[in-house]
Amino acid sequence: MSAEAQNFLATFVTETYYYWASVFMLVIHVGFLAYEGGAARTKNVLSTMVKNLLTLAVVGLSFFFIGWWVYAGFSLWPLGPLVGPWTSELPETVGELSTEGLLGFVETTYPWSEAMGPNVADNITGVFFFAFSLFAMTTASIMSGAVIERIRLGAYLILATLLGSFCWVVAAAWGWNYWGWFNLIGYHDFGCSAVVHGVSGFFALGVLINLGPRIGRYDQQGKPRGIPPHNLPLTMVGLLLIFVGFYAFLAACVIFAPGYTNETSIYGTPATLSSIAVNTTLALCSGLVGAYIGSKGDPFFTISGGLAGIISVGAGLDLYAPQLVIPIAFIGALTMPWVGMWIEKIGIDDAVGAFAVHGYCGLLGAMAVGVMATGYQIGNYPAINFFGQLLGAFLCTIVLGLIPGYFASLALKKFGLLRVPVEEEMEGLDLGDFGITGYPEYSLIAREEAEEMSFESSSLSSQQKS
Repeated sequence: MSAEAQNFLATFVTETYYYWASVFMLVIHVGFLAYEGGAARTKNVLSTMVKNLLTLAVVGLSFFFIGWWVYAGFSLWPLGPLVGPWTSELPETVGELSTEGLLGFVETTYPWSEAMGPNVADNITGVFFFAFSLFAMTTASIMSGAVIERIRLGAYLILATLLGSFCWVVAAAWGWNYWGWFNLIGYHDFGCSAVVHGVSGFFALGVLINLGPRIGRYDQQGKPRGIPPHNLPLTMVGLLLIFVGFYAFLAACVIFAPGYTNETSIYGTPATLSSIAVNTTLALCSGLVGAYIGSKGDPFFTISGGLAGIISVGAGLDLYAPQLVIPIAFIGALTMPWVGMWIEKIGIDDAVGAFAVHGYCGLLGAMAVGVMATGYQIGNYPAINFFGQLLGAFLCTIVLGLIPGYFASLALKKFGLLRVPVEEEMEGLDLGDFGITGYPEYSLIAREEAEEMSFESSSLSSQQKS
């Protein structure tokens, strides 16, 4: 085989790997569609599902126009310059962080970049964009389940764009980036426990504080009342599909490119698909068991426990031995239902437990690395340490998650744009938004039953008179 053919093969393998990993990440969104649609009541199932579809569209477009550049351009800021079209040169280093290659990468992220179109000289940038755009869509979709059945569609899409194309992208620029300045503090988050899940879970919490609970969720004494899913089996199938998609999500976190002699994490540390496969599977299994015990067999919390287990070990998934994955995933999933029930008791109506699964377990996953992997050296950068994980997790969850989620939703609330009117919420968002219902036969059956009851009532009344 000629050298030219070998170079092409290396490029093609990389291109194909990230292409198909990203395609399979779309399964996450099939899962979200089923999961949240099943969790909603019949009168809101269409609005819930359409909201998920539009998340892909709005976040995909906004990520192309600005989010992809944010990931590259914000990597040094605020310790170094904000890199953009106005930048002609960079200092060689920012602290111990080399900037070699950064300016060239930033130039490929502009919407007008030749690297983003048909270009036989660059097969890789486009598939990396594809993978990151799916990360962005996933981050925004995490919030969508928490706010179902009462948020205005327009308000949701504004918040999803802010979360999916800016907030989490800044977190990734700092903490999941070869040039990110979190490298200087000893931060490690292979599977994006805080960078994706922590940001989105805490962002959702900030929104929920302003959005308020669904009508009927609490009684007059403020005690929570259950609003069960209209189709729990569909919700469970949805989560199983999300599990499949997250195998692809984590596979896409493994980095290799033409010229590499081994797989690495985004930080340059050794990584293998083999270890990711083993650890993800063990985390999924251990999480299901932990959540089953912690929730005393509740089906909804149990199936959520698989994801809780994966997120709880995500940050150190590339470093942990399997024997360590099992207890960490178990503890995260065991305690996840307790967090969900506590949130419910203090008056926050999180319809699918997004904060408990993603926010709490994302924070736990990031902090677990600071305990279990402290001292692990990453190249010439500071070793992983508890303070580095604490600072990185705080910036992700509070500064880039809770605060923007709270204030953005507060602004929408002040203008009366956040929540649907009471009448529409009572009637159902399907009728209010689309003029149709997801289950039209239900209304026909109800009408036929009403007519039959009316006929029987009239007949009985006539017999009594005679």
